[in-house]
Amino acid sequence: MDPRDELIRYYQWLRQYGYNDSHSGNASIADGEHFWVTPTGACADTLESQELIRCARQGPLGEGASLDARLHQLVYQANSSTGALLHSHGAYTVALTMNGNDFVPPDFEGNYYFGSVPVITIPYENYLEEAPGRVAESLAEHRIAVVRGHGVYAQAETMNLAYKWTCSLELSAKTAFIAGQAGTL
Repeated sequence: MDPRDELIRYYQWLRQYGYNDSHSGNASIADGEHFWVTPTGACADTLESQELIRCARQGPLGEGASLDARLHQLVYQANSSTGALLHSHGAYTVALTMNGNDFVPPDFEGNYYFGSVPVITIPYENYLEEAPGRVAESLAEHRIAVVRGHGVYAQAETMNLAYKWTCSLELSAKTAFIAGQAGTL
């Protein structure tokens, strides 16, 4: 499968299953010495593979690339095994990490996959300047990280695995929320 088509499929699933709204989040997939990334302001419902922006792993970013393209580039540079990166806005994960504390999944799968999920606090007005380096640094050591009040970044060798990490974390956060409401956590 063309890596661009794979990226589109997973990016649209993030929208379809409620991890992003119509125009939020972004995604990239490695392709040799380059990577493909969603364009700024992309609508997941209508995005097509020919609209993706090609960027160099080292060097200038493609015109019209996501505002997070530099972040994606630094993640690829910091971890040579990264083949894909997904950025989503899972409501349970974002809500449960608003306190800025690292998130420890209470369920078996989440705890097994992640142990503890780092939560990075970046003032909103400094996001574009600080997020690329801070998220890349965190993802060099972790599968997944959360930017407080903003969203989730998941990196993996494959798009399918990055999607698995995204979905697993959101289910762990939902489980934690429900357990908290039930008084069992």
